[in-house]
Amino acid sequence: MHDYRRTHSCGDLNKTHAGETVTLSGWVHKRRDLGGLTFVDLRDRYGITQLIFDPNKNADLHKLAGNLKHESVISIEGIVHPRVEGMANKNMVTGEIEIEVSHLELLSESLVPPFTLNDDTYEVNEELRLKYRYLDIRKGNLLKNLTIRHKAMVATRRFLDGEKFTEVQTPIMSKSTPEGAREYLVPSRIHPAHFYALPQSPQIYKQLLMISGLDRYFQIAPCFRDEDLRAERQPEFTQIDIEMSFGKPEDIKKLTEGMLKEIFKECLNVEIETPIPVMSYHDCLENYGTDKPDVRFDMPLVRVDDIVKDSTFSIFTDQLKNEGCIKGICVKGGAEISRKGIDVYTEFVSRLGLKGLAWMKKQNGEFSSSIVKFFPSELLDKLSNVLHVEDGDMILFAAAKESVVNQALDHLRRHIAKERKLIPENAYKFLWVNDFPLFEFDEEENRLTSIHHPFTSPHFDDIKLIDEDPLNVRSDAYDCVLNGFEIGGGSQRIHNQELQKKIFKTLNLSEDDIKTRMGFFIEALQYGTPPHLGIAFGLDRIAMILCNTDNIKDVIAFPKSLNATDLMMQSPSMVEKVQLDELKIKTLAEEISVI
Repeated sequence: MHDYRRTHSCGDLNKTHAGETVTLSGWVHKRRDLGGLTFVDLRDRYGITQLIFDPNKNADLHKLAGNLKHESVISIEGIVHPRVEGMANKNMVTGEIEIEVSHLELLSESLVPPFTLNDDTYEVNEELRLKYRYLDIRKGNLLKNLTIRHKAMVATRRFLDGEKFTEVQTPIMSKSTPEGAREYLVPSRIHPAHFYALPQSPQIYKQLLMISGLDRYFQIAPCFRDEDLRAERQPEFTQIDIEMSFGKPEDIKKLTEGMLKEIFKECLNVEIETPIPVMSYHDCLENYGTDKPDVRFDMPLVRVDDIVKDSTFSIFTDQLKNEGCIKGICVKGGAEISRKGIDVYTEFVSRLGLKGLAWMKKQNGEFSSSIVKFFPSELLDKLSNVLHVEDGDMILFAAAKESVVNQALDHLRRHIAKERKLIPENAYKFLWVNDFPLFEFDEEENRLTSIHHPFTSPHFDDIKLIDEDPLNVRSDAYDCVLNGFEIGGGSQRIHNQELQKKIFKTLNLSEDDIKTRMGFFIEALQYGTPPHLGIAFGLDRIAMILCNTDNIKDVIAFPKSLNATDLMMQSPSMVEKVQLDELKIKTLAEEISVI
């Protein structure tokens, strides 16, 4: 057998290698016959190299090359030659050379692939791509994405190691804890009717490590959450998990800004601006309608309640009487948008719960709209001033319950920014968001829940409000937002067992619940717990932005579909009855058949 070990990759060779004998191995990307010669493009993860087979020099080899099927794996030996004058391909790294093949060995013949791998313009159904993920990765873009993801992990480890952090792997099979999201459970064979839980995060373990005296911990950690999926969510995902003792939020922000600089420099050769600006949770909602605003472009939400209350436009005034609010956005140059275009925007926000949009255009110094007649000139001047309206601009107004207005205008401003190309290319705008509420009220469960998780410390000044006014208690938490995505979140932790128990009770956990589910942790807090804090960054979301994709599946080797299935492995799947019997598990189907 020919020695298929490569002397070079398919992206290495150029004119300086002319005359060298080389060995390449890879996949048949394309094959074409031209003027009696056969040309084969050989591909590996590093690039493509053109091979040439001349029947006048080796008829048997030429015949073998003519029968090669796309995606078959071959190994060749040959001599590097410069391409004929005028035949160089400047779009290829190896476009100035070709290999005159002297030996060819077919290592593995391929079936006809279910979709073409050598044409990037050919769109493939996502389900088919996931079913044949190994072929989808082979196409090239996913290989590049996985390489960028790898570089981000290398940069993370290098930076944190330099800051004296120790990487510790924490257990995957753990205990069900009250962290908020629904957990994946694993039955125990040895302990019937008992279950492990896959970790939503290493939260408890990393806090225990702080109690253990390991003052600087990190981990690139697999995490699991059984929640509804979106384009930026997966049931299993990876966190850059960090915890440190004897620090304050400004310390961990400064630390992780350095880490992010390292990642973006390593992966994109981009220098990000630090220190990252800070905005309060309240200001985010007020000015952008969301706690993860995209600040790459200008188009803030502006509250105009105090102005429009003096108008005679009943839709606005009635909303204000019913505790609604009115906000507007100024679309620069928007006066050119047609009525049909405005109708498209109205349909867009209707899907977000808003019943309609009001609008005004400013042209030649005058406002025009069917609602202008309800506004005296002094009110129009005030609207123009607070919304910074110039000639040629348009105002879009939303009037409803504040949460509906915020959600609708947040999505609308992003939609308009993409449509009108207001977002600068290759811009990376970070933001720290702080002063979150500690609790929110879950109307379905009729109880308080944690905005982040129950181990988040309340703001020191607000501890006194926990019993009397819990919804106005601020947390000592902080999120990191990049280009409108939450990429990280953390907090100062509770290091006092009495305060921790108080938070659990506020979340409607009984003494028995606390003892059963978290008794070990409450006990640990009593053995000398240092003040500590931490943060976790979503590696997948960071990689998604680094790779300029809006789908998290593009940066994960083997992701799940939107209904949490692995279409390639066909999981989840039924298991043999003998396995269920070992685990003392009876399925509902069995119960029904007995009934």
